[in-house]
Amino acid sequence: MSVLIITTVKGDTAKFRQSLTERAGEYEKIAADARTKGGIHHQFGIGDGTVIIVDEWETVEQFQQFFSAPELQAFVAAVGGDTSSPPQVIVGEATHSADEF
Repeated sequence: MSVLIITTVKGDTAKFRQSLTERAGEYEKIAADARTKGGIHHQFGIGDGTVIIVDEWETVEQFQQFFSAPELQAFVAAVGGDTSSPPQVIVGEATHSADEF
């Protein structure tokens, strides 16, 4: 059974938003790498001073290994993420229900 992971990273959301277009190729490479390491689904959201990451991974361990990689953490910082404090991470077992859409 896969896991759903919701991560929130505080930071400069204007810089992050700008990076989505200016550094799109880098995001594509990171996504391709994530898929080879157990990533199933991925989407960003932007809140007030916070980037929200909604993922589905095969296992939480695969996510942790991927997300903690020094190269990825350097990228997070470069696109506006505040890496001086750990992100908030919520993990739950993925399940299916009749009201799913």
